[in-house]
Amino acid sequence: MADVFKAAIAGLGAYVPPKVMTNADFEKILDTSDEWITQRTGIKERRIMGEGETTLTMAVAAAREALDHAGVAATDLDLIIVATITPEMPFPATACMLQKELGATEVPAFDISAACSGFIYALVTADKFIRSGMYQKILVIGVDAMTHYSDYTDRSSCILFGDGAGAVVLEPTTDPDRGMDYSVLRADGNGWDYIHTPGGGTRHPPSHEMIDNKQQYITMRGREVYKFAVEKMQWLLGDCMAKCGLTPEDVSMVIPHQVNVRVIKSAVARYNFPMEKVYVNIYKYGNTSSASVPLALHDAVAEGKIVRGSVVLLIAFGAGLTWAGAVMKY
Repeated sequence: MADVFKAAIAGLGAYVPPKVMTNADFEKILDTSDEWITQRTGIKERRIMGEGETTLTMAVAAAREALDHAGVAATDLDLIIVATITPEMPFPATACMLQKELGATEVPAFDISAACSGFIYALVTADKFIRSGMYQKILVIGVDAMTHYSDYTDRSSCILFGDGAGAVVLEPTTDPDRGMDYSVLRADGNGWDYIHTPGGGTRHPPSHEMIDNKQQYITMRGREVYKFAVEKMQWLLGDCMAKCGLTPEDVSMVIPHQVNVRVIKSAVARYNFPMEKVYVNIYKYGNTSSASVPLALHDAVAEGKIVRGSVVLLIAFGAGLTWAGAVMKY
């Protein structure tokens, strides 16, 4: 019988801008406080792109680190997938621009738009390409510049978001102690308006009126989003463990989308996961959308909380509405 390949992580990379915006900085421009923000979100600071930084520059930095970590040349890649909802421009795909910057000539490249679930959507897509035998080495990026779409007069939403990028290089493996063992993707378009940016597309094209109405900014239905997030992240944990025959004791680390520390704690409490098995870095990055899960994965590995053979659960939900989960052995 022929070997069955699956995707395994060969290298990790990350990038966050050096500019930091703290809760104290928000106190200067909004009717809010560090205590109010921290209690409701768990966020203390977030990274903001500076002059000359864009979605593409962040993606390039994260990609180069991941390639170096994997010992893979850009010219050896078979595919590039970029998960983002804040592309470098409406078209072409940011992935194509990244391909050019890396010098990965003629390597196929495309974007995926699944908001905060985007990285897992892209990871699962890459895994299927590897399992099919079509591609061997795949670069997957999660990158978003959420602060460019944040209304800094809206204290309920602008405090949540930060900018950043995370990347992985995937390669095929038959090692039972490495690679992706299970994945699940879901969406419900009935909730598209829970989190969205109304302006800039064909419904509300760029115009003076669009700008005057602040339609270029993120709009959120906070209560509905919170309820949905807890429900779907709980479901994802249960589904991933059930399908893989796992208990919380078998799981080395849960990497959740960094949306809100209260959401994360509520989701894992249902299965009695101790918080030392749940990686949280929202306090220093905020919600970075597609970059959230790969940034957390990168940091958890860098801190030694995930090692070779660790069983890792990745879970996320996002605008769309979308939700996604994956079980991997690092």
